[in-house]
Amino acid sequence: TNMKNFEGEVLGYVTPWNSHGYDVAKTFGSKFSLISPVWLQVTVSEDGNKYMIGGSHDVDQGWVADVRRKGGKVVPRILFDKWTGQNFMGLFQDISRQTQLRKLLLRTVKEQKFDGLTVEIWSQLGGNARPQVASVIADIAAAFRSAGLLFVLVIPPPLYQGDTPGMFGAEDYSRLVSTVDYFSLMTYDYSSPAKPGPNSPLDWVRRCVETLDPDRTSRAKILLGLNMYGFDYTSQGGGHVLGRDFIELLKSSPGSKFQFDSSSGEHFLEVKTEDGKHTVFYPSLQSLQMRLSLATDLGTGLSIWEIGQGLDYFYDLF
Repeated sequence: TNMKNFEGEVLGYVTPWNSHGYDVAKTFGSKFSLISPVWLQVTVSEDGNKYMIGGSHDVDQGWVADVRRKGGKVVPRILFDKWTGQNFMGLFQDISRQTQLRKLLLRTVKEQKFDGLTVEIWSQLGGNARPQVASVIADIAAAFRSAGLLFVLVIPPPLYQGDTPGMFGAEDYSRLVSTVDYFSLMTYDYSSPAKPGPNSPLDWVRRCVETLDPDRTSRAKILLGLNMYGFDYTSQGGGHVLGRDFIELLKSSPGSKFQFDSSSGEHFLEVKTEDGKHTVFYPSLQSLQMRLSLATDLGTGLSIWEIGQGLDYFYDLF
């Protein structure tokens, strides 16, 4: 549990609704350089003038101390909760609101004695107002750096199926790379019930990183996203599968065998149950090792969504 095999930065997300992740963060803590508990929200008053922090009741300072003892830095995820387009435009157009937000985030981190924040804002804007949101992010990230704090930005992939351009591209990356410490790149959810298939094809992951930073100028800042969940496709659509669900599925179908999809570098399982056929893509030691090797080859770090969802023996690889 203490041996570190992957040389780059590793960020592990922990969610309150999969509380096993809290134990994983402590047990395998020396394998994670950054831990991001999904705790906080920025909310906005009805008139749009005042910003507040929600979620502080989830903060567990005893656990934070345990994680730190293992060498990890705690950078909670913060979400801009229930913000409307109007709320965002109010922020972008008013310097005093930007100052208020920056001071609120800095004060929260200092009061709670965190090492920084992981900020999720980009996807909520649906690809709109990119220069404006980048300006606000750069301002906050620079203030964090001045205060000796870390700033991690969650970013959607630059490419989707069929090489459709995403909401965050090379131009956005180059605009922010000098101020943001790390980019948590969401290289998962490639497929969906509308287009069933692998969660995160290897070649697509490579192209996402190469699109953002073709010249390898700052790849260590990119934390390549790994999913610890799978997807179960059925004739009705399907849904996400966590480690514990996957174990139950294997128990109920003892004769089923893993198949390897060499084009995506992922394993899948076809199972027939009383309610019909299931095609389940789920991470394996082989698929994860291939992605760790890819990250090493590309020169990136890793971000794991999320460490309460996987199977514990996965973490031997990291």
